[in-house]
Amino acid sequence: MTDISEQTTPIVLEARGITKRFPGVIANDNVSLCLRRGEVLALLGENGAGKSTLMNILYGLGHQDAGEILVNGQPVHIDSPHHAIRLGIGMVHQHFQLVPVMSVTENVMLGTEVTRVGGFLDRRRVAEQIRTISRQYGLEVDPDALVADLPVGAQQRVEIVKALYRNADMLILDEPTAVLTPQESDDLFRIMRTLTEQQKSIIFITHKLREVLHVADRIMVLRNGKAVGETIPDRTTREDLAAMMVGREVLLQVDKAAANPTELVLQVHDLRVLDDRQHVVVDGVDLEVRAGEILGIAGVQGNGQSELVAALTGMRPAVAGSISLLGREVVRASPRRISEMGVAYIPEDRRREGLVTSYPLTDNAILEMYYRKPFARGIFRDEQARIAHAQRLVAEFDVRTPGVHVPAGSLSGGNQQKFIVAREFTRPIKLLIAAQPTRGIDVGSIEFIHQQIVRKRDEGTAVLLVSAELDEILSLSDRIAVMYRGRIIATLQAAQADREELGLLMAGCELPNH
Repeated sequence: MTDISEQTTPIVLEARGITKRFPGVIANDNVSLCLRRGEVLALLGENGAGKSTLMNILYGLGHQDAGEILVNGQPVHIDSPHHAIRLGIGMVHQHFQLVPVMSVTENVMLGTEVTRVGGFLDRRRVAEQIRTISRQYGLEVDPDALVADLPVGAQQRVEIVKALYRNADMLILDEPTAVLTPQESDDLFRIMRTLTEQQKSIIFITHKLREVLHVADRIMVLRNGKAVGETIPDRTTREDLAAMMVGREVLLQVDKAAANPTELVLQVHDLRVLDDRQHVVVDGVDLEVRAGEILGIAGVQGNGQSELVAALTGMRPAVAGSISLLGREVVRASPRRISEMGVAYIPEDRRREGLVTSYPLTDNAILEMYYRKPFARGIFRDEQARIAHAQRLVAEFDVRTPGVHVPAGSLSGGNQQKFIVAREFTRPIKLLIAAQPTRGIDVGSIEFIHQQIVRKRDEGTAVLLVSAELDEILSLSDRIAVMYRGRIIATLQAAQADREELGLLMAGCELPNH
C-alpha cells in the first residue's frame, strides 16, 4: 500500500479548514480532508466527533462557517444535495431513503424522471440503465422488484445504484454495514472494490474497526471536532485506532471468566407475538436463561427481536405461549409488575423508551421507583433523596454532565446510555434484558457498558442480550441463539461459535447439526 506522503493520485474532493459552530459547541474545528481518485477513505470518530456534520456539509445538507470545499481542484459552494449530485457527490445514508411501495426503477428515477412521447414515464429505458450499471459494478439489482420485498443488503445496493445513475464519482457511505449480516457486508466490500477499480472514490464512515482495516486505503480520525490523525491499515491496529478515537487505551475484547450458570430465571415456551399490523413476528419461540450466564440473541434487525423483548418486558401482549420468571407466570403481567419482580431493561431506543428527554436527570434516575421510599413519602416528593440518588449514579458510572438538573436529552448518546445502565444496575435485579445496549455509541462507552454487563453476570444476574452486532454477541455471550423470521433456528455455545457460521444462520441458512 502506498505511503501517505508519496501518494500522487489526483485529489477529487477536498475540504480545507472547515469550521462549523452550533450553540455551545464547535462541531468541526478547522478540519481538512482530501479524497483521492479510486480510493476508500475511512472516517472514524466517537459520537459527537464531527463526522456527520462534515459529511452533511460536503453533501449540501449544511454549510460551513469557515473554510472551503474543492471538487477536482475547483472551489465550490455546495448549497443543496441536488447541487452536490450535479458535482458528482452521492450519499448513501444509514437509514435508506427509499419508498417501499415503489419498484427499484421508480425509486432510482425519483426526482429525475425520464418521459417518453405523451409525457408517460419511460420505466423501460431507466430499467435498462439500471441493468447496465448493475452489470458494470456487480450490484445484482432487479429493476422490477418492489423495494418492500427486498432484503436489507439488496436495498442498500439500490441506494448505490441510485447514486451511480445520477453519475456520482464520489460516494459517501454512512455506517453502511449497520444492519447487514457478515456475508452482506463482505458483498458490500466487494462492490466497493469494484467501484474504486473503476475510478470511483468512497468516504466510508463506520465504527467497526475490523471493517476499516479490511477495506480502507486510508484512515482519518476525528476527535472533539478536530482531525487528530491519518494512517493506513498496514501501519495500525484496532487498538491503535480506538486509542486515537478516544484519546486513551481502550479494551476492545471483554475480559471475562467462564460462566457459572445456576438457577433457571427466565423460561419462554412457544411464545407468539404480533406486530402492529397483526402479523406474527415471534413465532413459537423457546428459550431459557439461567442466573450467572449471558444468552445472546443474534440476528439481523427486523426478525422479531424487538417484539420479543417488548413481550418479555410487558409492553406488548403475547397471543400464545408462556413466560416464566423465577417459576412464576408473567405473560400477562404489567411492565411495573415485571420491573418489581427484578427485571432491568436497557431498551434499543434510549430516547423513545429509556428516558423522558425533557425531564431532568433527577427524575429520569427514578422512573421505576418514583413512588417508593425514600423518593416519595405518601403524596410528597423527597427532593433531596432524588438529587442524592442521581448524583450517585452520575459519579459511579462516569456520566459526563454539567449537573443532575439538566434535561436528559441534553446529554450525548453515550452518556444517555450510561445513565440508563446506571439506573437499571443500581437496584436489586434478577434478570437483565439488554436490547442493542451499545447501538450508536463510541468505543469508550462500549467498553464501559460491556464491563458492567459482565459484572452483573458475575454477581449472579441472568442476562438476555439482544444485538445485531456480531462482535458484541461473540464477545459477551456464553450461549448464542440465532433468531430468523421470528424463530430461534439454532442455539450454540459461544466458545464453539464460528463467525462465518453465525452469519449464515443470521441469513436463514440451515446448517448441519442445528
